[in-house]
Amino acid sequence: MTQPGTARQPSTPLSAQGEIGSPEHGGGEESTVTVVVAGLANLGIAIAKLVGGLISHSSAMLSEAAHSVADTITEVLLFVALKRGNRPADDRHPFGYGRETYFWAFLASLATFALGAGFSVWQGVTTIIEGEEQGNPFVSYVVLAVSFVLEGASWLRAVRQVRGAARRWRVSPGRYLSATTDTTVKAVTFEDSAALVGLVLAALGLFLEHVTGDPLWDGVAAIAIGVLLLVVAGVLARANVSLLIGQAASPRIEEELRQEIAALEHVEDVPFLLTSVIGPGQLAVAAKVDFADDVTAGDIERTSDEAERRLVARHPGVRYVFLDPTTGDGRARAEAHRPG
Repeated sequence: MTQPGTARQPSTPLSAQGEIGSPEHGGGEESTVTVVVAGLANLGIAIAKLVGGLISHSSAMLSEAAHSVADTITEVLLFVALKRGNRPADDRHPFGYGRETYFWAFLASLATFALGAGFSVWQGVTTIIEGEEQGNPFVSYVVLAVSFVLEGASWLRAVRQVRGAARRWRVSPGRYLSATTDTTVKAVTFEDSAALVGLVLAALGLFLEHVTGDPLWDGVAAIAIGVLLLVVAGVLARANVSLLIGQAASPRIEEELRQEIAALEHVEDVPFLLTSVIGPGQLAVAAKVDFADDVTAGDIERTSDEAERRLVARHPGVRYVFLDPTTGDGRARAEAHRPG
């Protein structure tokens, strides 16, 4: 039984399936398959792009090869993130290892920044300044076409997962991607989308260079690919840093949690409530609860247990519930400590 001011982990195991504070998808296993598919596709594509770039002497193609290498490393890190983050809680880490997911995902965004974006911009600038010898572009066109099909297949899988989760949470796919704490599916979707755009940019640069004979276009395409990767890496890094620090649930979800507690018997108000994401689809809730002045210790204990049962049942991502009962001037003290 949950004592006032304490919490216990629910007896029913809760996986990272129902995110609280932002709509979440429904399966860590599904994310693992998505990451593995994307990683295998990127590895094969990277080799093909490298061969095509060396034959055609195209900076844009070599930039795309670096892009795919960076994406492959990213998928490996995301796979590690999923496995490390899903370990059960222990004495040393009582809230589990969920936030470790965001550490590895942050490293993945750095890989995209350093390997993909850095090499692409450097290759493009070098080509514009020094020029390049034109080779046979036919192989590059074939590689780009095949890569587009493979990247598209990986992208479609990620999009299906996003759309399915968005339907379950009754939000738009865009809203789901912006709010989800499952950074693995977000990373795969963003990176596959950038890969498809990058392939179009590489093909356009290669075509314009072939038509005009000016390597400037190939260099510009390489730089554009680098800028695209910079944007993607920045967005993913920012999201992971926020979650790694300890991001709160959305105001809408926090208000729902507050109302759930306030509706309980003997509760007069919930003047202070905090939430913190502790892993993909996992949330800890802490609140000061203003009880009626005439309640007994038994009433508070029963109400605290009921609060935990309701929050866990109606919000599957809730892993821990901490309630601190206040009476009399306790409410005033809680208001004084409210953030902001």
